[in-house]
Amino acid sequence: MESLRELYRIGYGPSSSHTMGPRKAAEDFISRYPEIKGVKAELFGSLAATGKGHLTDRAIREAFSEKGINVEIFWYPDVFKSFHPNCLGISSADGEIYETYYSVGGGKIVRENGGEAEASEVYPNDKLGSMKKLLDYCDTEGLQLWEVALDFEGQWILDYMKEVWAVMRDAINRGLDNEGVLPGGLKLARKACLVHEQALATSGALGNTLIAHSYALAVSEENAGGGKIVTAPTCGSCGVLPGALYYIMQEYKIPEKRVLRALLTAGLVGNIVKTNGSISGAEVGCQGEVGVACAMAGAAVAQLLGGTIHQVEYAAEMGLEHHLGLTCDPLKGLVQIPCIERNGFACMRAVDHASYALVGDGRHKISFDDVVEVMMETGHALPSLYRETSMGGLARVYGI
Repeated sequence: MESLRELYRIGYGPSSSHTMGPRKAAEDFISRYPEIKGVKAELFGSLAATGKGHLTDRAIREAFSEKGINVEIFWYPDVFKSFHPNCLGISSADGEIYETYYSVGGGKIVRENGGEAEASEVYPNDKLGSMKKLLDYCDTEGLQLWEVALDFEGQWILDYMKEVWAVMRDAINRGLDNEGVLPGGLKLARKACLVHEQALATSGALGNTLIAHSYALAVSEENAGGGKIVTAPTCGSCGVLPGALYYIMQEYKIPEKRVLRALLTAGLVGNIVKTNGSISGAEVGCQGEVGVACAMAGAAVAQLLGGTIHQVEYAAEMGLEHHLGLTCDPLKGLVQIPCIERNGFACMRAVDHASYALVGDGRHKISFDDVVEVMMETGHALPSLYRETSMGGLARVYGI
């Protein structure tokens, strides 16, 4: 498995697979062929179908224009490549040089015939490549999940987690402060500020849960507006984890160092899904984005509230299991509807999953690894209409 730095990517929204990934592909092409002055970029499949809503073309143009390179962009939404639905071909203007890239989720790119354009394997799959292996390793070594990350990554990973957490908190604060209509054409008004104010004015348990909801909405709205966020595990699901962590931190006066450890645990959960499943909405639907984010957040909250490694696993398992089959059908290809509200509700569910896991001893029938396998099976069974093409589901009804 890769470093958690590859999972938690700091960047700008609205989409890790459709914005961050293509930009990185363009940057990789430039680094390989710096002498080229003109290029053609071809977008295929889901990358083309919802690319304009995700600002894919803008990300590509910006990357090339920064180096003074002219680019022509061509769209092929009905052409799907076999390796992954998010495919980008970049060639020299004369066609003599051609590279194919796949944006596989979370901002990660893979270059055809060249392996991963970026890789940093630090967790041996034979020891830690599944949740069962990870838990067995913890039992044998007497470690908590976050301590495994620290052992294999080194102390520097905590410094990076500080940076990650600072960006997450800044996104929450900006999102709670910003109001107005989000860009893109849906004319969707930001709600985080209003929800937060109403939550503070509402007494009892209802007000408390709405506060958590508002934090997640704040980050997700910042992402939709092109703001600075952290993929957790993707841009489209970036509000779930920071919303849950900030809520628990505030409610229980938890010191930051414990939140950083919880981020390590959440990262391991996300890494396992990346290794054995997918975090790409174009490949498996929103269960791979919001579902995985909910699993990560549930695990992190369970740890913060004193859960054992097995209770942490149970919380993660529920987060993914209860999102099985969730489709990705964004209106106009924008990371706004249904994405933003899903972040808020997944945040609240993550807290519920952690609470439920803590009232037992961590034993349960279905393992996290089982759910990852089923998620992949379910995702591949979903018609492409429901995997980030904006051709089915809510997107189709809205377009009628």
